[in-house]
Amino acid sequence: MATATASRLAVPAPRLSPLAPGRRRPAGFFSAPTRQRALSADSRGRVVCPAAPASAPASTADAGQDRLQKVPISNIRNFSIIAHIDHGKSTLADKLLELTGTVQKREMKEQFLDNMDLERERGITIKLQAARMRYIMNNEPYCLNLIDTPGHVDFSYEVSRSLAACEGALLVVDASQGVEAQTLANVYLALENDLEIIPVLNKIDLPGAEPDRVAQEIEEIIGMDCSNAIRCSAKEGIGITEILDAIVTKIPPPQDTAKSPLRALIFDSYYDPYRGVIVYFRVVDGSIKKGDKICFMASGKEYAADEIGVLSPNQMQVNELYAGEVGYLSASIRSVADARVGDTITHSSKRAECALPGYSEATPMVFCGLFPIDADQFEELREALEKLQLNDAALKFEPESSSAMGFGFRCGFLGLLHMEIVQERLEREYNLSLIITAPSVVYRVNLADGETVECSNPSLLPEPGKRRSIEEPYVKIEMLTPKEYIGPIMELGQERRGEFKEMNFITENRASVVYELPLAEMVGDFFDQLKSRSKGYASMEYSIIGYRESNLVKLDIQINGDPVEALSTIVHRDKAYSVGRALTQKLKELIPRQMFRVPIQACIGAKVIASEALSAIRKDVLSKCYGGDISRKKKLLKKQAEGKKRMKAIGRVDVPQEAFMAVLKLEKEVL
Repeated sequence: MATATASRLAVPAPRLSPLAPGRRRPAGFFSAPTRQRALSADSRGRVVCPAAPASAPASTADAGQDRLQKVPISNIRNFSIIAHIDHGKSTLADKLLELTGTVQKREMKEQFLDNMDLERERGITIKLQAARMRYIMNNEPYCLNLIDTPGHVDFSYEVSRSLAACEGALLVVDASQGVEAQTLANVYLALENDLEIIPVLNKIDLPGAEPDRVAQEIEEIIGMDCSNAIRCSAKEGIGITEILDAIVTKIPPPQDTAKSPLRALIFDSYYDPYRGVIVYFRVVDGSIKKGDKICFMASGKEYAADEIGVLSPNQMQVNELYAGEVGYLSASIRSVADARVGDTITHSSKRAECALPGYSEATPMVFCGLFPIDADQFEELREALEKLQLNDAALKFEPESSSAMGFGFRCGFLGLLHMEIVQERLEREYNLSLIITAPSVVYRVNLADGETVECSNPSLLPEPGKRRSIEEPYVKIEMLTPKEYIGPIMELGQERRGEFKEMNFITENRASVVYELPLAEMVGDFFDQLKSRSKGYASMEYSIIGYRESNLVKLDIQINGDPVEALSTIVHRDKAYSVGRALTQKLKELIPRQMFRVPIQACIGAKVIASEALSAIRKDVLSKCYGGDISRKKKLLKKQAEGKKRMKAIGRVDVPQEAFMAVLKLEKEVL
């Protein structure tokens, strides 16, 4: 029973009911007084179980209950799981937690580490998650710190941050799908961080699995020796023990720098409404104890560490963490700006000489405007974005105003899925109702005086007379596809103003097609089209390669002669007519008719390229004439025409909110 009463997460005190008469008490079951004595309450009124004796557990499952016990630094392993989306990372993480006894079987559920509703609904990992496990090998206890990472290209910043906190990585490849685009991107990230990579072939239980072919693919494409690649099925539990043994034997331990001044790297954080900012960190040098006075080196702020602990996978309090360990910290930090991702934690009294390198800033690729439907929610939106930025370091935002939609924020994202996830999180977690403008990219404008300015909002584009040229960002995109879909995918690349670079056959049936194309052409429905034309088999990975000069123009929408800045867009001259025609036709359907004729025009500068008109609501002024001379009718019609002319000169057309939302949706489709 010693192992059953080991230290575990603080939980509410159980409700103890008296044993019914005539029933025998189960073996090892505490009586109510005995159990109350065995449990002690912490400062928050939560119950904490006392630590078990330091005897070696009999099995791996029992070892999971003793995971708070300290081990030598040489027995610590920090590793991450990386893979393409839907190759089984989260399922493998679930099995590792279950086999090591970190999570009891009765508490187990699919995607255990994915704790957001969004992650469960979509079946994808959005946030990195950490978990501490204890594993026994050759009667020697080991502490394994796992960081599960997302697989989608839009969340690659999460992957890079988690890899910086590790010494090794499990590269999971689907034995039926083979090497895909994000597999390569994640391998390169791991190699940049000089990590030990262990190849794992997952889903070998599937009827279509071809582990030998996939192992050969990995050797040919990545150049990694796969003769000893572990073949497993995370769903069936095959090969999990071999993976744990490989983690212990192949991944190096962290360096023993426990005697040095404290330096800990913040790799994630979030805002708790009751405890303030909660920081996740990896201790690189030195050690940290509960109650220590700490300093964040970038912001210079000092706090007392009220609570420190480990993530296993829930938060479990400990008294000390030393070099090589991963944990969390609560210090009643109320300002979200005081503890940023990438900052270094050190002691206030014995400060480290220099901060850790941290992370390179994430560069937003896609921009859009976020506006609250209710103008009174502007401050709430600001606070929500600040708190969300703490949890999602790749999110960037700045205030902006629009004549049509009022005050809001211009936000930068790593991709379209990232934008969609942020919008849903703001609406769900912070109860906000939002309008999102069409996604756009950052353009570089070369002015006539030799200066260069960046512009992400069409309304801020300098006048045509002041600018010499406009440059747009280009991406290098690599698409991996079965050979039968090469034609449709090359057709898609040509339609999006792409430049064909090369095509290589990776294997007999799979090819890599490389294009260079404008980022603006990719932020729409490119990924959806890629999946549609390849019946879901193709995958893609892209990277920014710089800016190139293009024949871009600003397309303005004028309603009754007045420009509507909120509907302006920057488009390529070749696509301007089709976009302008689509916008004017949609506005004609949505704007209510007026008492006078309303022209709706799409313009490039002073030149109108597409036009529609709302006809006037006309009163029948001739209804009272039952005959008589024609001059009487002409006089009434002339009087009506003069009134309409005067009304048009002073009249104002109000574009309804529904029209803006519908047109913004249309812009996403046609751009």
